[in-house]
Amino acid sequence: MHVITPESENFLRRYLNNSSPTGYESSGQRLWLQYLQPYIDDWQLDNYGTAYGIINPGQDFKVVIEGHADEISWFVNFITEDGFIHVIRNGGSDHIIAPSMRVFIHLRNGGRVEGVFGWPAIHTRTDKDSNLAPALDNITIDLGAKDREEVLKMGIHVGCVVTFQDEFTILNERYYCGRALDNRMGGFCIAEVARLLKENNVKLPYTLYVVNSVQEEVGLRGAEMVTETIRPNLAIVTDVTHDTHTPMINMKKHGDIRAGNGPSVTYAPAVHNKLLDLIIATAEEKNIPFQREAASRYTGTDTDAFAYSNGGVPSALISLPLRYMHTTVEMAHKDDVNNLIRLIYELTLKIEKGHDFKYFREL
Repeated sequence: MHVITPESENFLRRYLNNSSPTGYESSGQRLWLQYLQPYIDDWQLDNYGTAYGIINPGQDFKVVIEGHADEISWFVNFITEDGFIHVIRNGGSDHIIAPSMRVFIHLRNGGRVEGVFGWPAIHTRTDKDSNLAPALDNITIDLGAKDREEVLKMGIHVGCVVTFQDEFTILNERYYCGRALDNRMGGFCIAEVARLLKENNVKLPYTLYVVNSVQEEVGLRGAEMVTETIRPNLAIVTDVTHDTHTPMINMKKHGDIRAGNGPSVTYAPAVHNKLLDLIIATAEEKNIPFQREAASRYTGTDTDAFAYSNGGVPSALISLPLRYMHTTVEMAHKDDVNNLIRLIYELTLKIEKGHDFKYFREL
């Protein structure tokens, strides 16, 4: 069963190509809500930009399906007299991949300036510099400016946010590839669930919140805020996980997950066992392939924020296997995306109004 349409894939392309760095997600949130709007009854946006659609509002039992909207990026931190720009991280940006990357520096007026992360030519890295490696204190952005004054006249200042330019593509008709699949693929998948519910005329017995949270990359902050607003009875979070079958990854340490073999379910203290059992039973009943992984202490995803809020919210994590996380060439298998959408959709049909997730009621 293939659920992604050409129209939805066209939205995915536009959504991934848009820059939505942590703290500056509003343009991507607007695109997402515009796509989602025909499939929901209402929508809301909180003060920091977390967006959510509401299906069947007004019910006592409230269920969240969630992804996060923000992408890793950089902040301008220092401008040299010669016009070169030093940066700091905004989220978990990888300084190792920065050299030779093309970037946009985003301006206050909504415009942007093109630049590149430069790097000394191999001919000059000799003797004591032969092992020179990228580090936060030596990568710089070159705008082609003659000096600091010219950079400032462009409208660039300390605090401007910087994103990579790389855009969406499809490899071998099999893999979605580009930057920010972590985790706008999650936002795409939950929007597709809303589309399927609408197109199949499903009447849910509870209120469903389709949530696209901000600021996950700096500590799950958007989820922390919105869970207090919604106060859900149940939360199903989707994020990305590592395809551990690519070179130089230790499977004994990071688990055995392969892109193309289905979404992954996580065992972790924050993951509610009865909800996890329901997810697995749904996948098995509907013949949806899935994989398993374990997380020690915490998942590092918005699951933790939902689970430990409001006195404890039964929560679970369903992840999309991803190659090359936090690079500009993140890769997700089309089959995994399709099956992740199917699994969450089928799960929404299994959840009952007032679904009891207490581990026991009698002694």
